[in-house]
Amino acid sequence: MADLKLSKLPDRTPVKLTIVIPPDLAEALARYAALYKEIYKQEETVAELVPAMLRTFLESDRGFTKAHATSQTK
Repeated sequence: MADLKLSKLPDRTPVKLTIVIPPDLAEALARYAALYKEIYKQEETVAELVPAMLRTFLESDRGFTKAHATSQTK
């Protein structure tokens, strides 16, 4: 088999997640989406923004990053 520089791509199959949030959080997310549209001049739904928000949160959480790195070395 050929040795490629690019490794096999990870699974990119979307996973649907349904959650229930309180009304105040729903309102805050709607305001965030409105501000996003105002700043970037591009409308995105809350459902489109939330995955990016969660990824950003997880990537910036030092405790999670450290624990994940530790578990990967075991």
